[in-house]
Parts: sequence; structure tokens; C-alpha cells
Amino acid sequence: MTPFGARLHAAMAQRGRFCVGIDPHASLLHAWGLDDDVAGLERFALSVVEAVAPLCSVVKPQSAFYERFGSRGVAVLERVVEDSRAAGALVLLDVKRGDIGSTSQAYADAYLDPASPLACDAITASPYLGTGSLDPMVETAQRHGAGLFLLALTSNKEGPEVQHARTVDGPDGERVGDRVLAHLAHLNAGVEPLGSFGAVVGATVGETGARFDFNGPVLAPGFGAQGGTVDDLRRIFGSGVDRVLASSSREVLRAGPDAAAMAAEVHRAHEALAGLV
Repeated sequence: MTPFGARLHAAMAQRGRFCVGIDPHASLLHAWGLDDDVAGLERFALSVVEAVAPLCSVVKPQSAFYERFGSRGVAVLERVVEDSRAAGALVLLDVKRGDIGSTSQAYADAYLDPASPLACDAITASPYLGTGSLDPMVETAQRHGAGLFLLALTSNKEGPEVQHARTVDGPDGERVGDRVLAHLAHLNAGVEPLGSFGAVVGATVGETGARFDFNGPVLAPGFGAQGGTVDDLRRIFGSGVDRVLASSSREVLRAGPDAAAMAAEVHRAHEALAGLV
């Protein structure tokens, strides 16, 4: 299979660099006039897929909002993955998994092995048990042409407690978040046109002083309704802005259940991001 990085590079060139989060919050279900149950979840999620998956390069369902309904919710998530890929979108499953040994391998098998009913193009992962703890996910991704996005410098107020902490063995007390970016540079070294191992960096994170020359994609959540702008992306990522995949959910999902209105929000985001590079 063509590596994820190459497929993402082609998708962003063809469909733009906007990623739609498909996050069925209970409040959104109610705003759409739906009940907060499996039937409402299915109606909501599949309506969003139908409206946006043919238009954008990547969709990003947040697994927790499906898991909360148990096995029936996960079955809806399987449909979201299948239908989105059938519409031509890559699927980045937001699961933020991170563990060690056989458990890390089991997560990799669940989400990155094509034999799994939940197999996606890429997932988010947490490196904060040590980047080496993700080796089973890395190896599985490489074997199956999938991708990983590692949490690096996130916008939540709690993030700096860990991500900005200084290591004792790095050069001049390297920040933990910078260590994650250095690990990605190693994984993506020499890969063309784009590595398959990316970073999650908030679109509203502000000045970081970080280097984003790790030859992989950047997922930048928080674009649009949460405050992130095109100017923010340029300022944060500098020369690496051409590898940024800007992500938003609320701005698009609040336009539903009108499919045309959701599609219009995607087109607006494409227009704004077209001038990014």
C-alpha cells in the first residue's frame, strides 16, 4: 500500500488542507433535534459523512463519542470509517491511545491493521509513556502504510505541565514536546514526498519556539470557531506551514442538519486555507 504520508500529500493537493472532526456531542445531537441515543448518533454521524466526506481530504471522528454508546456506537463508528473512505476521504481516528508492550500492539492491530473492522488511515497517539512505548504502533503503521499523529504541543491549558517540562538528558534541558518532534524527524528521515508520522499542535497554541522541520504532517485542531486563524498557522509553523492540516468540527457541525450548509462551511474553510502557502 502507498504510505500514508504520500496519500495525505496527494489528498491535500487535490482536496485542500481542511480536516472535519465528526464529534457527536450530546449538545449537537439535541441542536439537530435528535435524541441522545444510538439512533440519533447514527443519523447525525452518517449525515455529516454524506455532506463533507466527498469534499475534504481528511475526516476525524472522535472515538469517545461513539464508544459511550457501547458496541452499537462502535458499530456506527465502523460505518463512519467505511462510508468516509468510500467517499474518497482519508480517515484519521482521534483515539489518543498510548500504552506499552502487548497492549500497544493490540491498539495498533485494532486501528491500523486492514484486517480490523476499525482499520483507519491514521490515528492520534500519546507519546507520554515514552516515545519508545509506541514502537508497536510505529512498526504496524509502517507495515500497513498507515500513519500516526503524536500529541506534541497542544492548546489545552493543562498541556504545558508535561509538554513544556525540561528533560534531564537532552541538550540544554530539551522540552518534552520538542523531544517528540525530534523523534518524528527520525521516523520521517529521507521520506518523500511526506513522512507518515505527524504531530498534533494546536492552532491556538501561540508562540512555541519549536522547530517543525520534521518532514511530516501537522494536525492543527482549533481552526475556525475555536479561534485559530490562517495568520496564526503562518506564525506558529513558519516554513512548515505547507504541511499543516487544519482541523475544525463545531463550525461545520453547527450548520447541520442542512447538508448544503455544512458543505458551504467546508468550502469557506477551503477558500481561507487556499492562501496558506
